Amino acid sequence: MALPGDPAQEGGGVSARPIYRFNGGVHPPEHKLESSGTPVVPGPLPAQLVLPLRQSIGNAAKPLVAVGERVLKGQSIAAADGSVSAALHAPTSGTVTAIEDRLVAHPSGLAETCIVIDSDGRDEWEARTRFDWRAAHDAGDGRAIRDYLRDMGVVGLGGAVFPSHLKLAGRDALDTLIINGAECEPYITCDDRLMRERAADLVAGIRIVRQLLNAREVLIGIEDNKPEAAAALRAAIDGADIEVAVVPTLYPSGGAKQLIKLLTNIEVPSGVRSTDLGVQCFNVATVYTIYRALEHAEPVISRIVTLTGNVARPGNVEALIGTPLSDLMAFAGEQTGTREHIYGGPMMGFALPGLTAGLTKAGNCIIATTPAAFPDKGREMPCIRCGECASACPAELQPMDLYWFSRSREFGRAQERNLFDCIECGACAYVCPSSIQLVDYYRFAKSEIWAAEASKKAADKARERHEFKQFREEREKREKAERLAARQAAAAKPATTADAAAAADDAEAKAAKIKAAMARAAERKAAGETGDTQATDAMDAEKRAKIAAAMEKAAARKAHLESLQGGEAPVAEAMDKAKAEKIRAAMEAAAQRKAARDAAKADTPAQAGEADAASTAMDDAKAAKIRAAMEAAAQRKAHRESLQAAVPVAEAAPAASALDPEKAERIRAAMQKRDEEKARLAAMSPEERAALDAERQARIDAAKARAAAKKESEQ
Repeated sequence: MALPGDPAQEGGGVSARPIYRFNGGVHPPEHKLESSGTPVVPGPLPAQLVLPLRQSIGNAAKPLVAVGERVLKGQSIAAADGSVSAALHAPTSGTVTAIEDRLVAHPSGLAETCIVIDSDGRDEWEARTRFDWRAAHDAGDGRAIRDYLRDMGVVGLGGAVFPSHLKLAGRDALDTLIINGAECEPYITCDDRLMRERAADLVAGIRIVRQLLNAREVLIGIEDNKPEAAAALRAAIDGADIEVAVVPTLYPSGGAKQLIKLLTNIEVPSGVRSTDLGVQCFNVATVYTIYRALEHAEPVISRIVTLTGNVARPGNVEALIGTPLSDLMAFAGEQTGTREHIYGGPMMGFALPGLTAGLTKAGNCIIATTPAAFPDKGREMPCIRCGECASACPAELQPMDLYWFSRSREFGRAQERNLFDCIECGACAYVCPSSIQLVDYYRFAKSEIWAAEASKKAADKARERHEFKQFREEREKREKAERLAARQAAAAKPATTADAAAAADDAEAKAAKIKAAMARAAERKAAGETGDTQATDAMDAEKRAKIAAAMEKAAARKAHLESLQGGEAPVAEAMDKAKAEKIRAAMEAAAQRKAARDAAKADTPAQAGEADAASTAMDDAKAAKIRAAMEAAAQRKAHRESLQAAVPVAEAAPAASALDPEKAERIRAAMQKRDEEKARLAAMSPEERAALDAERQARIDAAKARAAAKKESEQ
């Protein structure tokens, strides 16, 4: 191995490519021979599959099926929810029996939504149509290819389960494509067996990815403890377009940044993506699934998983996604004495909350542990600041400082020491003589920082909305005051001679209209009185006729009563007399009123002239009052306008008070910050925005998981 920063030939002597050493690293016992010596075998076909909807670091997929529906092998049962997500497919034919929360393979032990399928044993495929990706690539339609891979459920199978289609975003050219076959973590051998047994398909997938990314060179990085895999790939390449580079066995050489450093001597700085430096990295299992999807229209419904530890038949099986982990351990012949099961490797994996969970796309290994192979880590002792953790850290951090700041909840100072550059490989905890579980402290600090940042962002948004509302209200008041001042200034403008003449003409026209209206009213009144007299005469004649008819009816009733009731005749007669007296009195009163009206109408013409003169005098008096009222209104208006003209605009609009300068400056800064953030997001590609959202969601999910684990430990 080369000295730090110096190139050297790799140990096998079969490649001329120099290998560059990264800082730190450890070499734990490998325990790979137990499972790497036998070929991959098909896994069991379980009676029931449990498929979590969250199969990537992004959003969980959205179900497309209903309970009771029959599905076929390879059928899409859940669609990707957004760009940072991946679809889910039925691993075998059967019936959907439930869509509910089930235990999943996660360190939190929490339940998540899963689709449960009861297998019918037929393993019947749905009709598949191959996608012509070459035609799409030639047409420059890279988005169609990426959407197809997303809908086929392709994610990173090295453990990160990052949606692979996002890493295939169109670029002008890529300098170096690195295929990660290092598989550095102990116990795991699934990638080793894949490279040995399916080298031809893997190389075909590498060439597809290279074509999609337009990569100048391709390097396959393999640790020197896998000579058979390196030989199989060289035989499948059969050319000089792809180079197999063997690197020394050192954990964590399989980390993306570490492998890039080993092969290219490029160090990816904090906060920078490797693609910005012209390098992209894919896991060998991921490349294989890309090949199967594009060339055989086969979605990701299975993966190779290592079953090892306290089992009778350690090895690798190609298991269906969703297979209960208990079925896999039974298939491997788990023996008695198992203490717990580790999902993933012993360095970065976690203890399973139970074996009822279904296999996920991230599940590359299951280890049945025993007290002898995995002894207790021992009681945690105080840090002695020996510096072993700093020597082992591949990210060149100071783990002891991060430990103290995380433990004392000084998260700001931990961030200053680049806490988020920690890849949580566990090398520091592995070499710690005080048995301090350092990574647990780092994860706790990260989750607390993410939670605080989420809370701060929510508060900042609320404050910005409130301040912008205040700014908008003040602006509206100011604009309203300015409009009012403008109207008042226009009203206070001196009137011209033409304006005065126009006003006089308007006044005369109005007076003429009033006189004409009064004359029409007098004519209508005179015509109405004549009509009323004629109507009254007609009404009196009709009334007299009705009274006479009533009297005749009364006389008839009286005669009838006298004939029937001889004794009561005087009483009836008295009643009829009283009624007749009332009728006569009413008639006389009506006659008197009529005579008075007739007398009034029979006045001499001189009297009529006097009445007309009186009416004319009344009209003149009314017109004079109207003119006086109009003149008074004009005087009041002129006085009001003169007062308003004397008041300054600033005094006329007290409501438009100026904003506090400091507050206005803050508002402008907040608005500028918001506009810059919008511009930055608008300039980002959809893939970059999707990756950013995925990173945020992953941080939130991790924080939730840590909080749940903390709560459980406290209980």
